[in-house]
Amino acid sequence: MAITHTSESLDKLIKAYDIRGVVGESIDEGVAERIGAAFAHILYGEGERRIAVGYDMRPSSPQLAAAFAAGAASQGLDVIDLGLTSTDELYFAAGTLNCAGAMFTASHNPAQYNGIKLCRAGATPVSTDTGLAQIKRMLIDGTPDSAAEKGNVEKQNVLGQYAEFLRTQVPVPATRSLTVAVDAANGMAGLTVPAVLGDMDVRDLYFELDGTFPNHEANPLDPKNLVDLQKFTVEQGADIGLAFDGDADRCFVVDEQGKPVSPSAITALIASRTLAEHPGATIIHNLITSRAVPEIVEECGGTAVRTRVGHSYIKAEMAERGALFGGEHSAHYYFSEFFNADSGLVAALHVLAALAEQDQPLSALMAQFERYEASGEINSEVADQAAATQRVLDAFADRTAGVDRLDGVTVQLKDSKAWFNVRASNTEPLLRLNVEAPTRAEVDALVEEILGAIRA
Repeated sequence: MAITHTSESLDKLIKAYDIRGVVGESIDEGVAERIGAAFAHILYGEGERRIAVGYDMRPSSPQLAAAFAAGAASQGLDVIDLGLTSTDELYFAAGTLNCAGAMFTASHNPAQYNGIKLCRAGATPVSTDTGLAQIKRMLIDGTPDSAAEKGNVEKQNVLGQYAEFLRTQVPVPATRSLTVAVDAANGMAGLTVPAVLGDMDVRDLYFELDGTFPNHEANPLDPKNLVDLQKFTVEQGADIGLAFDGDADRCFVVDEQGKPVSPSAITALIASRTLAEHPGATIIHNLITSRAVPEIVEECGGTAVRTRVGHSYIKAEMAERGALFGGEHSAHYYFSEFFNADSGLVAALHVLAALAEQDQPLSALMAQFERYEASGEINSEVADQAAATQRVLDAFADRTAGVDRLDGVTVQLKDSKAWFNVRASNTEPLLRLNVEAPTRAEVDALVEEILGAIRA
């Protein structure tokens, strides 16, 4: 039976900056075809005539992508079928071919999910304010018939060009031979890592493309999904371990001892490298990254700009500010020379280059960028997110030095460098908590108290 949507059900499918749902419940081939037609109608009216379509290794992805392509072609767009692709490879195609793009993936979500990340020509992001709301209306009211001639669908493989582009962007010196352990989590890094890092000593874990995720979820933000890589890195005597999510646009790092390196520290490292080459540059960081990031950016002579969470917001801020680099706590890293888009492998190349340029182990190299203790992101399902947030604010009212509402609520505590943020997820029905403080004991105590208020 075909899926039909109401305005309320579409609110659960169409998020703030992407489309994501359970296959067969909120998204199927019919829905994908209608979304393809709606997005193509918008693009055609803006003068766009081509769209690149790629998909990840989930069992449902090829059929959904084909249905989307048919919908787009029905509105007059020519479709470039990229086939199996990582999200950043899709952005590369949209940037270098100067065409719109659609990537079928649900990123780190379990196998029953799928979705679409959309962009305009040049990998410019699409969000609620820049297209998703229009698509939603057309899914309810119908997409107007097109007078345009039906577009063509042609296959094109850009993996080789993508790999060469990345290697040119961030050359890794051969002065030090590195052993690199990589956990692809059965995701798209199993395709892109060999293409990009093929000349290195790569020790591969779970490189088989399998969207059922037989070994562990492709979500390295959850510590339990890093355990295999941590063990593998030590067993292989590797200099570094890299973990990717399902669509390979995020990269997590563990050091030679198997200890996780925080994405904030990676952000600070890449920022320092960027500022060494481009003094005075602007660096974007979202409000969940460590306080160390703006401190280090300013110490290196750069300008740090704080922004809300979410790739469409950060990409827009980078374009507006002329920023050269941006980092998020979730291990999304954005590069001006990569069309302001995020790429896990570009970030990985920066860390590998920094490691190869000196003789220290990764743990010693990264120590200078780790200044504070952090809780990581802790999720809570609550019936009333606003009420739960207010309970937290009430509990800390007499200890609060300041509150801002850029994204959720960020609370700075009095007479302390400790702070925390509570915000609603843009993609899931969750309330997210992040805490940072100078010591682990302070973090643990704050987490216990804040969760007590959230979950009361």
